Amino acid sequence: MREIVYLNGEFVLQDEAKISPRDRGFIFADGVYEVAKYYNGKPFRYDDHLTRLKRSLAELSIDFNETDGLQAVFQNLLSKNNLEKTHAGVYIQISRGEYKRIHSFPENVKSTVYAYAFELPSSSEDLENGIKVITHEDIRWQRCDIKSVSLLPNTMLFNKAVEAEAGECVLIRNGMVTEATHSSVLGVKNGVVITRPLSNLILPGITRKVILEICVENNIPIEERLFSEKELYELDEIIIAGTGSEVTPAVQVNETVIGNKKSGEITRLIQKEFFKLV
Repeated sequence: MREIVYLNGEFVLQDEAKISPRDRGFIFADGVYEVAKYYNGKPFRYDDHLTRLKRSLAELSIDFNETDGLQAVFQNLLSKNNLEKTHAGVYIQISRGEYKRIHSFPENVKSTVYAYAFELPSSSEDLENGIKVITHEDIRWQRCDIKSVSLLPNTMLFNKAVEAEAGECVLIRNGMVTEATHSSVLGVKNGVVITRPLSNLILPGITRKVILEICVENNIPIEERLFSEKELYELDEIIIAGTGSEVTPAVQVNETVIGNKKSGEITRLIQKEFFKLV
């Protein structure tokens, strides 16, 4: 079956979708994106994804006011690509649009909107057995709270994880853990879940938010605070959280084993409650 995508108000075959080389998303990475997950055709935390998308657009002053119709677009993409009865993701990218190459933001430009659906199964092996992660200096820009399409540093760092046969790369800035290349990072120490507070240096992760809600509902103590790379190696449990990662335990950091290389009790509880929700 040939893939059908959405581009600027139309559903077209992927091979027929055309975007101008003058598009600012192509020239400047001047755009934002979101990835929402659907479980058997039903969206998980769609409103949270939409709120974050609107915030990213506002932070970049991209004037796109048609977000109310996106849910119907996403459902159509699932339907047209026969993805309604499986676990799937929908990717949407909104750039400022086509204009001549100038460094300032042009006015009265129509945004370019591109979206597609794809299979996004849960990785049962990773969820059960955990993954190895590596660490690296956080080389990204200072506005990681914006879900920008400018992801070259993230891909460079994730590629280092791939080369090390690891599942993620945990990022370190000024000696402190920020997040991973496309996931949030949470730790557990002495029964307390630890995560870095929201700021301009990390993305406000939807799955991170859900995990903290689960902790509150299950009387699991939470500390939103900075924690160092040294503390990372001393944690009892580590959780890599994201739309694709869901709630994945990290059982090894570089060459250091975490929690006897097994998923911990609190991680298991959070996983259980998370999949009840989805």
